[in-house]
Amino acid sequence: MQHRRFGKTNLSYSVFSLGTMRCLSSPQGMEQTVQRANELGINHIETARGYGKSEEFLGSALRSIARDRIFLTTKLPPSLDAAQTDKFIDESLQKLQVSSIESVAIHGLNTWEHLDWIKAENGCMKALRNAIADGRVRHVGFSTHGLLDLILAAIGTELFEFVNLHYSFFFQRNAAAIELAHQKDMGVFIISPADKAGMLHTPPQALIDLCVPFSPLELNYRFLLNDRRITTLSVGAANPEELNLPYLDEDLSIEEAIERLKARSAIEPDQCSQCYACLPCPESIHIPEVLRLRNLATAYDMTSFGEYRYRMFENAGHWFPGNKGNRCTDCGDCLPRCPEKLDIPKLLRETHDRLNGKPGRRLWQD
Repeated sequence: MQHRRFGKTNLSYSVFSLGTMRCLSSPQGMEQTVQRANELGINHIETARGYGKSEEFLGSALRSIARDRIFLTTKLPPSLDAAQTDKFIDESLQKLQVSSIESVAIHGLNTWEHLDWIKAENGCMKALRNAIADGRVRHVGFSTHGLLDLILAAIGTELFEFVNLHYSFFFQRNAAAIELAHQKDMGVFIISPADKAGMLHTPPQALIDLCVPFSPLELNYRFLLNDRRITTLSVGAANPEELNLPYLDEDLSIEEAIERLKARSAIEPDQCSQCYACLPCPESIHIPEVLRLRNLATAYDMTSFGEYRYRMFENAGHWFPGNKGNRCTDCGDCLPRCPEKLDIPKLLRETHDRLNGKPGRRLWQD
């Protein structure tokens, strides 16, 4: 297992990290998954207060593993209440059965209001600074599902030592955030490079064919880890069997497969270039994301992934903001701003008809 420096924290993380959002079936399942991760050389495990009983299960699982072999991160919600955050820190440490933790991330810094809370004098950062001073916490970062401008602003505060964010071959919008984080010497942790990057663990045949000699998942892993600014990728295994990590030590070029993917996308009509010039939308439709899902469905037959993500609109709050495409009123505001001169209202309705489905639920909800 390769290791990389996690930015200014100076922690040496394995290039794969175990994310525990899906290890919620039982304490035994968590223990087996953690033990398997440890056997594979994974030395960083991430959990969160918001992941149901994840912290509690993880605390029990770690009793069988030497503490000095594992780096831990938990995540706490943004808050204006320093006292509440201090209480949350203590509760997380108690559940994890540790006296201190390497890293705490603000969980879901997704809105400008959240950023205001972070910068407030008596907000959650005050509690985290106190926890660093008294040794309960060593490093502070943030995780985000927010828009690029917000991520750049959060990085620019210089309050954080690392960032957890979405980025993949199929979603490169956050490239500027990775570059700014690198300039600030921040650790970069990639969220869900398998599932939310495109359900790459169960890819359609069209995508499999385009990615040979790699699987789509391995191609994305290689794309990410070829970027030395990125430290580690989250592997959200629900059980030990899902910890089938690819062998990445061989120096195999992915350029031929990437060129095939680009060429296939280029010949598909009405592809959105993801410039975001169409925003803001008066009806709060996240036009670029709707059309990105359309891009993937039409170019690579990633329809199941498109359905999975599209039905999160209007269902996941600030974790996946925006209204569905059928909210379009044909106002035409977006049309003169589109450099491709796409018929955006028509494409929004087509995408809705193609991808709409029943709302899902968060994995940790009852």
